Amino acid sequence: MKIVCSKSTLLNAVNIVSKAVSTKTTMPILECFLLDALTNEIKLIANDMELGIETIVSGEIEQKGMIALNAKIFSEIVRKLPDNNIVIETDENFVTNITCEKAKFNISGKQGDDFPKLPYIEKSQYICLSQFTLKELIQKTIFSISDNDTNKLLTGELFEINETALKIASLDGHRISIRNATLKEAYETIKVVVPGKTLSEVSKILTGNLEDEIRIYFTTNHILFEFHQTIVVSRLIEGEYFKINQMISTDYETKVTINKKEMLNCIDRAILLVKEGEKKPIILNITDHEMELKIHSSIGSMDEKIDIRKEGKDIMIGFNPRFMIDSLRAIDEEEVNLYLVNSKAPCIIRDKEENYIYLILPVNFNATV
Repeated sequence: MKIVCSKSTLLNAVNIVSKAVSTKTTMPILECFLLDALTNEIKLIANDMELGIETIVSGEIEQKGMIALNAKIFSEIVRKLPDNNIVIETDENFVTNITCEKAKFNISGKQGDDFPKLPYIEKSQYICLSQFTLKELIQKTIFSISDNDTNKLLTGELFEINETALKIASLDGHRISIRNATLKEAYETIKVVVPGKTLSEVSKILTGNLEDEIRIYFTTNHILFEFHQTIVVSRLIEGEYFKINQMISTDYETKVTINKKEMLNCIDRAILLVKEGEKKPIILNITDHEMELKIHSSIGSMDEKIDIRKEGKDIMIGFNPRFMIDSLRAIDEEEVNLYLVNSKAPCIIRDKEENYIYLILPVNFNATV
């Protein structure tokens, strides 16, 4: 095999596919990139058997072939080469020469046939939306997934499509995040759970442009994202997702309308007094025209009042301040509405159209604080 490509295009491809290189494996081949120039395109592929990424590298193929190269070594070499054309050439013993200007590296490769192929995905069931929309939906829900593998479903996000309605939801046992979007076309009903790791990596690759589209294909066991000469294939998480609609009530005893930035800044100031790993609630004391926010920790205490509009009963309730910050940061509106029932029931933050719904469970606190 012999190929020629610019450093910038190769480095961009390396940065994209490196997200699917296995870091903990007993199979050395999974620590490799596959450089495939068997057809008329140069492809760079990584596959950790759960997540696979393939992208096309612009360049010239002078001699067809393929080789598996240690991803870490290859990435570092490409990163540190001069900004010029790179020539990659392999021999029959899988020794690979990488040349750029006066720099020349020889590294050992592995037979490309040993590299696990990406699963074949039948492209029949799909949806199409802008990269901007998908990136927004992921970034504004991903923080609510769990990193605890005890229940796999908590480590993924629900993708639910019903005609033109797309819902993405996540929960970790303490909070729920839901984002709803309207698709340009109507699609058949789909309901799958996508690993959070996959969505996190996809959102990093997406441009976030309104004009750029992405197609998402679904099968029984896999999901495929296709965009910009790149495909990302991932296994789905098996099992029936939680009935989140039953967890979210429209009933409330108290409705609070508050300036989002003021509340966010106030809680941000309050957590200056909370040590890493310390669990101290932010206490909201809601009366007719103001919300008093209080925090008390081993470092000290803070008390601040914010003007609000309130409907219904007075209430005092405590929350994990970081959960509240995550939800508020994910909302773009100037004002937000908080819906509350009592000090033991969840707080729900939602807009009128329900484009977003955030549910946060309260925490116990000492009322004398």
